[in-house]
Amino acid sequence: MARLDASELSIRLGRQAEVVCRHYLSSGKRDGRYWRVGDVQNSPGGSMYVRLSGPETGKGAAGRWTDAATGEHGDLLDVIRETLGLVDFGDVAKEARRFLALPHPAPKKTPTGRTSGIAIGSPEASRRLFGMSQPIGGTLAEVYLNGRAIAPVIGLTALRYHPMCYYRPDEHSPTEIWPAMVASITDLDGRQTGAHRTWLAPDGSGKAPIDTPRRAMGDLLGHGVRFGVAGEVLAAGEGIETVLSPRMVLPRMPMLAATSAAHLAAILFPATLRRLYVLRDLDPAGDAARDGLVARASSVGIEVVSVSPKREDFNEDLRLGGVDALRAALTEQLRPEDVSRFMEA
Repeated sequence: MARLDASELSIRLGRQAEVVCRHYLSSGKRDGRYWRVGDVQNSPGGSMYVRLSGPETGKGAAGRWTDAATGEHGDLLDVIRETLGLVDFGDVAKEARRFLALPHPAPKKTPTGRTSGIAIGSPEASRRLFGMSQPIGGTLAEVYLNGRAIAPVIGLTALRYHPMCYYRPDEHSPTEIWPAMVASITDLDGRQTGAHRTWLAPDGSGKAPIDTPRRAMGDLLGHGVRFGVAGEVLAAGEGIETVLSPRMVLPRMPMLAATSAAHLAAILFPATLRRLYVLRDLDPAGDAARDGLVARASSVGIEVVSVSPKREDFNEDLRLGGVDALRAALTEQLRPEDVSRFMEA
């Protein structure tokens, strides 16, 4: 009976996943289709992801969570247990029933009073945003990338530009409009599951002067922004500029930007992959992402090569040291056969 009761409670909590997260994981915030927080004890951070939508049971069920830093996973009953320090299942179930008996906010409605057909932050919304954007050539997105020493932008089909992209600091603030570089986040089959936005200054000289100029939306876990199609070799890093910088001297090497350290640790591997280059950032989050990714890839027989910048990240190396210095540094760290195969002379 206890097991059946737990299953039913878990399903009912999953139906209210975002409300549960806002209550018990208040240190986190919504990130596309996930609630992002430090860990199951409600610590600040972003390595733990809770699915806010999905089937009621099985793989990808709403309310299921994974901590990319530790590999822990569970459901919303575990969240209640850990955040409140409960031990007995009876106490966890009692708290879950108490919470489910509380009144909860109604679904948000459009200005017409009808529930929106496309959920904010959903994969559908991300595909719509990317479809409404334009190629980056001749736009502020190109100006921005050029300012980061990334040029030319020919062939970067995963990136687009939107001149009037909505930005809302939080749920209590008015919506703002800024130009933005929009990146398509795709799965292993090339299907778009999300989008990443980098809001830009009005002249493209840098990021917009807002609190969080970078945000992702949609189904993100395991996926990324792809430049080229991975075969036996893939280079993966955190940010878009971090990945595009080595691509300046390795234009034929398939690369993936995971958009954050936590997402980098959780990327899915193509079946053909034999060697993975991890383009790390020199910070604690980058070290944790690298270690987690190395362990996962090695466990399935993929050779992992950690590639390190001389400064904080590869874009800083490119901007301050130049292309030739970056080429020399990468030549020392890549396998010789990959240098001859992928590096531009």
